[in-house]
Amino acid sequence: MTTTSGALLGVGYEGLDIDAFISRLRLRGVQVVVDVRLNPLSRKRGFSKVALASALAVAGIEYQHLKALGNPKDNRAGFALEDEAGELSRARYSAELKSDSARAALVELSSLAEDRKVAVMCFEADESTCHRAIVLSAVEQLRQPA
Repeated sequence: MTTTSGALLGVGYEGLDIDAFISRLRLRGVQVVVDVRLNPLSRKRGFSKVALASALAVAGIEYQHLKALGNPKDNRAGFALEDEAGELSRARYSAELKSDSARAALVELSSLAEDRKVAVMCFEADESTCHRAIVLSAVEQLRQPA
């Protein structure tokens, strides 16, 4: 988990089961999980949208899915690369965040974090290989005074 300023942090569930994931969220005082997967499905038991929302609710943690912040499937492989292909993937996703729906979702995410601790969630444990790092950065930029 990586913490950013304010009440936002990034979290991935790679390598965790649902109980360990929720335990980590509780230890960090997370009140809301915002799922930024384009399609909130997982082959990993407990991490598809309905099961995840249910498990989080039992733990007293709110779940929200912001589909507009998802990374297109054909753009995901490049995030883990430290080369031109990786740079292109990250640039393409950054451009995606300029759409009206993504901008509205970023504003919603920022608003959620004004008075609650919010975890921005995707799969990857290493945030540097995941689009959620760009989401967190975009929210931080949104919060900067003009």
